[in-house]
Amino acid sequence: MERLADRIILAWGFKRVLLAVLAGAFGVLALPPIGFFAAMFVSFTLLVWLVDGAAAAPNSSLVGRLWPSFVTGWLFGFGYFIAGLWWLGHALMIDAEEFAWALPLAIFGLPAVLAIFYGAATALARILWSDGVGRIAALGASFGLLEWARSVLFTGFPWNAIGYGMTPVPLMMQSAHVIGIMGITALSVFIFAAPALLGTKQGARVGVPLAMLLFAAHLGYGAYVLYGSPAPRVPAADKSAIVRLVQPMIDQTAKMDTDGDRAAIFEKHLRLSAEAPKEGGRKPDIIVWPETAIPFILTDNQDALTRIADTLDDNQVLIAGAVRAEDMGPGNPPRYYNSIYVIDGHGQIVAASDKVHLVPFGEYMPFESVLNQFGIQNVVEMPGGFSAAATRQLLTLPSGLKLYPLVCYEIIFPDEMTGDIGAASAILNITNDAWFGATPGPYQHFLQARVRAVETGMPLIRDGNSGISALVNPRGEIIAGLALNETGFVDATLDGFRPAGNPPRSRQAYFWLIEILLFAIASGSRAGFIFKPN
Repeated sequence: MERLADRIILAWGFKRVLLAVLAGAFGVLALPPIGFFAAMFVSFTLLVWLVDGAAAAPNSSLVGRLWPSFVTGWLFGFGYFIAGLWWLGHALMIDAEEFAWALPLAIFGLPAVLAIFYGAATALARILWSDGVGRIAALGASFGLLEWARSVLFTGFPWNAIGYGMTPVPLMMQSAHVIGIMGITALSVFIFAAPALLGTKQGARVGVPLAMLLFAAHLGYGAYVLYGSPAPRVPAADKSAIVRLVQPMIDQTAKMDTDGDRAAIFEKHLRLSAEAPKEGGRKPDIIVWPETAIPFILTDNQDALTRIADTLDDNQVLIAGAVRAEDMGPGNPPRYYNSIYVIDGHGQIVAASDKVHLVPFGEYMPFESVLNQFGIQNVVEMPGGFSAAATRQLLTLPSGLKLYPLVCYEIIFPDEMTGDIGAASAILNITNDAWFGATPGPYQHFLQARVRAVETGMPLIRDGNSGISALVNPRGEIIAGLALNETGFVDATLDGFRPAGNPPRSRQAYFWLIEILLFAIASGSRAGFIFKPN
């Protein structure tokens, strides 16, 4: 292993570039749909050795000394994000005539921008780099900090944070309830990078056992929660609720076709909602449709509300994604919102919530007035784009059940789990991943949604047009669901709560404590106070 480490450290030119890109790309094997978490050990071991060899001229300025490490991290991130996000280009090919020109921007441009965060992480780590265990502590702390920054800066995009590579199954998700996905990210990088110490024979006697201890604690806590802790508390009212997830599998081109048969799309949703329960089960209390399931402005179509009332029993409730229009007065165009409606058995809208965190370039156009001059439009064709709601409104059902609504990719943001979430009984996430076809995207989206359920300790109701639709319990386990690109419905009982505790502020506090400890280890190691390499 020492010989391999030396070869990686001394690599230069095109070979070094290729190694860095491939190291990042290989790590994506840890993410869905493959979930081979061990791939990250290879990726970060190679990254440590590459940063070891990222030396600058002795008389260089601070920027000059850090630049080789920044480039190494950027190349690593470029490979990671290309391999992990290439499927975004599928959305542009839905309307290829209009958006095919932007395909290189989606496949290469966005990864190039996101890779800046990883370049900054390796540059920051290089400041505290040492010969021993301190350098992997510096790498873990730096990646934790920059992944957090990626989740909040410029509206945020924490998709595929490194920590998700450590959470492929429920056994490995449970730590998220204590330290959150960002805390898992920081510690995961430390663990994944530990084998690099074996190749350089410096810091291995301390770093490898410490990494093994952290990994064992991660697995051990998961095993305790799943198999050793008391069963979650389940309020009787929630336990009795049967939820039907409707997955209509409407082709995205049909949803976008303004001349298409919108009535047929609507009727397909109604037909799946009205089908008898399988195996003689009880009728569902709550029926859920996916994001933008209703293919017209519902409030302008009383006949549609009548059809819904005819389909539902008096005691049933429909939760459906729809576009909501808001009249802004004479002479002003309406505002449109990506919304969720709750409709009772009499066809009345009894609750509604609008999406807060919109997708840039998808649902709204940053710098719209400037970009429109060059003919650049939103992927979703909506005059003026969607508007964002100022606040998130809980959905209160006639039964008193409260749901915390998240539309599409809002659920990938840990910081969105705030406000009134403590008053909710479950998380509701509706989405339309048909934009991305049978690619890794929907699988990655679903994993992140499951981790949110574990973080918050709340059951998750997730419904997608093309999947993956599922009811997930507070431990991230799938109660019932429908596979990607499957048409149909599934009925299941809404599972209950994990015992109350560990609110979001606690997870944030633990994350920052982890960051402080890792930076302290890195600083002490570099100064020679602790963990001396020899």
